[in-house]
Amino acid sequence: MIADPFDLVSFWKQAGTAKWFSRDDAFDAALRERYAAAHHAAARRELDGWRGTADGSLALVLLLDQIPRNLFRNSAHAFATDGLAREVASAAVDAGRDRAVDRDLRLFFYMPFEHSEALADQDRSLALFGAMGDDYYLKYATAHRDVIVRFGRFPHRNAALGRASTADEQAWLDAGGGF
Repeated sequence: MIADPFDLVSFWKQAGTAKWFSRDDAFDAALRERYAAAHHAAARRELDGWRGTADGSLALVLLLDQIPRNLFRNSAHAFATDGLAREVASAAVDAGRDRAVDRDLRLFFYMPFEHSEALADQDRSLALFGAMGDDYYLKYATAHRDVIVRFGRFPHRNAALGRASTADEQAWLDAGGGF
């Protein structure tokens, strides 16, 4: 059974920052059990009807951008739906749906731009996080953009995506670079 968007948003909100931005195998397992089928349905665009509401759009962005990073760590599939996540996020932001959700969750509409390897998306990320007025998240958005300016891509994805690292990228990775 595919979860409904309100259930997903509630689950995600309840998990909070302690789970959102750290590796937690139990949390990953819970996401897999509850939302793997929904992720695949969203990837096939079977849940596009959710786009009409703020919570539905947020749920889609979570399914396409955040949840794959938990379900498919260290694999290309973690990034496979990034483009679709940006499409959903862009439409939602353009329609003002990002401002209709709790401030604590608003950042997830902006993360697909931060996760992009395109400089224009990075610039949009900075503008959105800047307008949000949260220096903590703006700092991370700036760090992501700086990596794209320097390398044109995220070197920490190279292994998962089957890309060879340049000497400069490898030195950065060896020094602890990554997110």
